[in-house]
Formats: sequence, structure tokens, C-alpha cells
Amino acid sequence: MHERITINSGICGGRPTIRGMRIRVVDVLEMLAGGMTQAEILEDFPYLQAEDIKACLDFAAAQANGTWHPVPQVA
Repeated sequence: MHERITINSGICGGRPTIRGMRIRVVDVLEMLAGGMTQAEILEDFPYLQAEDIKACLDFAAAQANGTWHPVPQVA
């Protein structure tokens, strides 16, 4: 998960993103919470991979459990 979830102060205000792209983890989580399926997300965002969505879910679980501690990346 850690290699897929990145934090860079120059991208999306330093919020967690997927592989340094300008799609935030929260965007994917909100799409899932809104009822989109993984297949729909992957169709709408072809540069994402199924492993990216799983990493977002793992990230959310770790955040809820208090066990994810990011190591910020610099530009």
C-alpha cells in the first residue's frame, strides 16, 4: 500500500494521492461510498489500477485504526 499512496506537498495540497497523480485517496473513497463499483471507477479513470483502489481501502482502514503513519515525499 505504501508505494501506491503518496504524499507530496506540491500535489493536491499535500493530501494523500494515488501514485503521485492528482487523484486523491478521498476521491476514490467517496466514489465507492457513493455507490460506484470498482469496475465503474476503473472505466472512468483508466490510469488507475485495481490495486490502487485496494490501497485506498487499506489506507482508510489503517487511518480508522490509527496504524498508518505517512512518510511525506518531496517534489
